[in-house]
This record gives sequence, structure tokens and C-alpha cells, in this order.
Amino acid sequence: MFGLETDVFILLFISLFAACAFEFVNGFHDTANAVATVIYTNSLKPTVAVVWSGICNFTGVLLGGIGVAMGIVNLLPVELLVDQNVYHSVAMVLALLLSAIIWNLGTWYFGIPSSSSHTLIGSILGVGLAFSTLPDNTTGAAVNWDKAIETGEALLLSPLLGFSLAIVLMFVLRRVVAEDVKAQLFKEPKKNSEPPTWIRGVLIATCSLVSFFHGSNDGQKGVGLIMLILIGVVPYHFAVKSDLDPRLMQTNIVGIEQTIAVLNPNQLSPANRDRLTQTRAELSDLKQLINGPLVDNKIPNEKRLDVRKDLLLINSNMRKITADEGANISASQMAVLNKSLSEESGLRRFTDYAPFWVILMIALSLGLGTMIGWRRIVVTVGEKIGKQHLTYAQGASAELVAATMIGVASWLKLPVSTTHVLSSGIAGSMVASKGVKNLQASTIRNIALAWVLTLPVSILLSFTLYIFFRWLL
Repeated sequence: MFGLETDVFILLFISLFAACAFEFVNGFHDTANAVATVIYTNSLKPTVAVVWSGICNFTGVLLGGIGVAMGIVNLLPVELLVDQNVYHSVAMVLALLLSAIIWNLGTWYFGIPSSSSHTLIGSILGVGLAFSTLPDNTTGAAVNWDKAIETGEALLLSPLLGFSLAIVLMFVLRRVVAEDVKAQLFKEPKKNSEPPTWIRGVLIATCSLVSFFHGSNDGQKGVGLIMLILIGVVPYHFAVKSDLDPRLMQTNIVGIEQTIAVLNPNQLSPANRDRLTQTRAELSDLKQLINGPLVDNKIPNEKRLDVRKDLLLINSNMRKITADEGANISASQMAVLNKSLSEESGLRRFTDYAPFWVILMIALSLGLGTMIGWRRIVVTVGEKIGKQHLTYAQGASAELVAATMIGVASWLKLPVSTTHVLSSGIAGSMVASKGVKNLQASTIRNIALAWVLTLPVSILLSFTLYIFFRWLL
């Protein structure tokens, strides 16, 4: 398959299996975040809830796009993503996948709501940092820090917003809802008794939304992992989108060259002057390629990894150059550049993609994982965050806030933690009811501890595993 030698094919299979295993674990690790409220309010039976959540997760992956997936891929430096040595690429994906799975399983076993997003991103950072220490890394490249900072901000702010918005929403409900409705909405569910039909409908709807948006955000992380594997191990097939005519780049190249033409190199910083020189050389390489003979209007196999490297560096360099104070780029010219670089009609459409079979494989892994293993963390979310039983209003508020925030994050192409957004929403709803004293300190401490430890532990694990696999392979 893919013209690989037997040993490389086996490593590819193991890597793909590990990526699906990560997404499967992600499914049953994060299931509780969507189904806890409908289970603890007796809106759905546990079995029905997790199956329905699995279907919504599956649909979310299929319809969620690939913006977050490409954000995950682009955390790593270009040099690591275009390494010609297949075994180095296998070492990379095995290190980040195994470290993520180990931490996810550990926190799930102890019933601690932990973030799969934090775990995966920490693992990617660990691999990048380990790569920077290797003697064959002559560029010193480690991590795409601009993207890492943007991702870190999203992961940091999302639980704070979830906590705050849940309090605000609870406050608004108490003020605007009619007294007879409020009496039903803010009471604790009776044991083994379904809520009123309209409340049950609201809770099922919010559960569905959280599940769908969880799929659209967390599922993309698995898609990104698969693409990392495919680009590293079989670059001839997946480094660039092979069904696009490379001559479509011509218009994009002209747009970029128009921007370069208005720049005064003497007004740029020394680093950006070097980037400008490098970008001109990369554009020249692309023009030479597309103006030369092309068999079946496709980029030659032996050139695909080099083309990917040129495209990624052009995009990265032009973003940094135009952000320079001395660039003085007009709004209209910036619009031309953005279009020339975009994933819709620009150069990035050749690199930012995922085959449908990859998306379907991850959708199945996440959907099936969602249907098992829910009980441990459901108990934590439903019983151990607050001291009181979850009311209908608290469950609906927390899930509505979580669904909205995850949906917005997916639209902005940013990864967020479903676990922390919903857990913080539950905590916010408990505080809105009876103050901070309504929280169970031990559970909040465990969640916070997991939140603090996840990044350094996953970084250390993947750093160590990457060095080991590079030595082994």
C-alpha cells in the first residue's frame, strides 16, 4: 500500500491505529461532559444518552471542517513536518500519541475531568522542543510559538469564560423567567422521575449541541493527527492536495508578488529582510515548477514535500513581513495578499486539507468511544463539583454556555477543552445558586491540579518518548 516497504507500512498502520485509539479514548473520556446533565436530571437513560451523544459527535466531525485540525498541524515547525526520513516522522507521531493516550487514560481511571486538548497540545510542544535539541536540527526550530501562544490563550480563557457566563445566565434566568416556570426550572429532579416535557426537550437539545460541537472541535484534533502521520510517512501522496492543478497557484503568486513590489526592504527589520529574500526564492521555485512540463497536471512525487515546505514558509514569512511596522501595506493590498494565501482560494488550499476517509475514520473512532466508559467522569461532573444535586436550570445553563463557546472556537479555528468549559460552567451555575460554599473543594482542587499538570506532564512524556524513538528508529 502506498508503495511502502513492509516495515514502514507496519509502522504506518501502528501510527494510524494509535491516532484512532487517541480519538476513541477522547470519546469516552469526554462523553461525561455532554451526557452528565441529561442523566442526572433523568431526561435520558444513560444508554440512550451515550448512544445519542455518539451520533452527534460523529456528525460534528463530518460537518466541522478542518480549521482546528490544521491549527494542530501547524504547531510544529516546518522543518519537522517536511523531514525526508520516514522513521523520524514515525518517532514524532508515536511520541505525541502515546504520551497523550497515557495521560488521558490515567485521568479517566481516577475520574478526573482532564482536557484532551491540553494533553495533545502539550505532547506536540514536547516533540517540538525535543526536536530543537537534536544535533541534526541546524535551524534551531522548535515550535511555532505564534500559533502556540494563540492556542494557549484559547485554552486559558475558555474555562474562565465558561464559569463567568454560566453565572450570568443563571442570574438572567432568575430575573426574567416567570415565577411558575422558575419554580419548575430551579428545582432538583425527583429520583427516577422525568422532568416536564419542555424542560426535558431543552436539556436534550443542549446535550445534542455540546456533543455536536465537541465532535466539530475535538474530532478535528484527530484529523490533524492523521494528517501529521500521512504527511510524514507517505509525503508523495499527502504533502499537498494532489487533485488540484498546480497551475492554479499562478494567480496567487502574482498577488503575493504585488505585495512584495510595494515593500521597501530598507524599512524592514533585518530578520524580515532575510524572510523577504527567502520568500522571493521560494516563489521563484514555484513558478519554475508550474511553468515546466507537468505529467497529468500534477506535482511530481519527488517535488511534493519541497512544494509543501515552500508553501508553508511563504505563508509564514509573508504574515511576519506584513506585520512589520515598516511594511506600510494598504488595506486593499492586504486583502489581495490574504486572498492569495487563504485556504479557500489561495496557496493554503494545497496544504490545508484532509481526505474524506480520514475524517470518516476519526468520526467513527470518536463516535464509538463516546458510547462507552462514561460512568467514572459522569459521577464527578454530576455529583462532585457542587454540593447540591444538579437542577434543571444549572444543567441547561452549563451546557448552553459550553455549546456556544465550543461552536465559536471551532468557527475561529481554535482548539478548546470541552471538559474544562463544561466543568467550569457547572461550577459557575453552583456558585450562582448558593455562592462559593456550594462547591466541593476537593473536586475543584483535583480538576485544577489536572489542568495545571497536564501541559508539563504531557510535554515531558512526549519529549522523552521522542528522544527514545529517534534513538530506536
